[in-house]
Amino acid sequence: MSYQPPVPIIMLERRKPLDLLFPLKGGAANNNGSHDSNRISALDRLRAAVILTKDAVKAVSLTAMEALREGASMIGILGEQDELVDPFSHLEAPIWPRAPPAELIRLAYNYCEQLTMREAGNFYLSFKYLPDEQRQAMCAVYAFCRRADDIADGDWQDKFPGSRGEMDPEAVEYRNQLEKLQQKDTILQEDRYLQKITQLFFFRKKLSTCYNEVCSTDPVFLALKDTVNMYNIPRQVFDDLITGMEDDLYNNRYRNFDELYLYCYRVASVVGLMCIEIYGYDDPRAKHFAESWGIFMQLTNVLRDIGEDIERNRVYLPLDELEKNGITESELGESVVLNTAWEPYVHHYAKRARSYLDEAKQLLPLLPRRSRYSPAAMIAFYGKILRKIERQQGDVFTKRVKLNKVQKLSLAATVYLRHRFLPAFLDPIWTGLSKIGLLPDV
Repeated sequence: MSYQPPVPIIMLERRKPLDLLFPLKGGAANNNGSHDSNRISALDRLRAAVILTKDAVKAVSLTAMEALREGASMIGILGEQDELVDPFSHLEAPIWPRAPPAELIRLAYNYCEQLTMREAGNFYLSFKYLPDEQRQAMCAVYAFCRRADDIADGDWQDKFPGSRGEMDPEAVEYRNQLEKLQQKDTILQEDRYLQKITQLFFFRKKLSTCYNEVCSTDPVFLALKDTVNMYNIPRQVFDDLITGMEDDLYNNRYRNFDELYLYCYRVASVVGLMCIEIYGYDDPRAKHFAESWGIFMQLTNVLRDIGEDIERNRVYLPLDELEKNGITESELGESVVLNTAWEPYVHHYAKRARSYLDEAKQLLPLLPRRSRYSPAAMIAFYGKILRKIERQQGDVFTKRVKLNKVQKLSLAATVYLRHRFLPAFLDPIWTGLSKIGLLPDV
């Protein structure tokens, strides 16, 4: 047998928190002088300028509002085929000029909760034991994130009543400015790109109703407005998430971990920052740990979904790290497991993800005990998935890595036991025993 040199293992470095690297939150890192900074600032200003005011649109009449109010108890959100139905879909205007009745807000929350149960059983399992107000708020946040993702990466056709769609003058002007500032072309076919970027533009306009005197007739944003008012969630985190979805229309490759980190921040860390406002916290370190929580979960998603992403012509693994480890993009499929560098690469990738996991766990003691189960369950689910990927030597291609129902329920029960019933003074004992394998690490 001929001699084969050892496979190089490139250590994967951790990334510093985003706010230490980017003075502009949600902006891009740059070492290219003021030009890039100005471009990023202009992008931020363009996105922040997307607003919807009472004077700009036709509002729903008071008569329509009262009619809906009278029939709110009779309106269902499930159709004949048990499909989810927007109870306000027949309205021809995008806003109510004043706060709608409480019955309609409750209907909007019910819509968000049904959407969450249908689309994210794992997440809903972590929400269901929260107090009612917090559970509903978490469902409103999830519904917002789900719809944004479905626009950017799925087939969801969002509606903005009263607009001219892709030919709307406001939408055209926004697209033109955005394309000029992005300085890059879309990765999608033109018709599909126009559809998605226009829908995200109007999605941003709907978001603005959560922060001014009018209310959207979209149930997701009607519920979200109530949530952001109740928990004082800043608009920036929602805007950053929409920006992450816009970026998906221009990027399908990430040159290095810095670029991947920014993407993970925009589509996942901001969700953690939304959630902690609902959970409640006093220690400002909670924001840093919430950022790490999102990074961990998205890094796990990236590793788990490599095969599916390749089919969509997307590679989220940093290209420079693949190259340094002798892994080519063309190998990213079932054949990559034959490359002796793949398994070591996966282990080091998982090691980096786990460093963010360790920080995410530090969030839990900073939250009220009544809220702690929700993030603890999500962290535990994703931690288990990451361990399964490692045990399979990085084979995420032959079948999707997921937890079965028994694993989910047993893990959820263990998390519930520790974070809802275990006295605080016993936490260090559980932690110590989990490190030596005598108790689950949850």
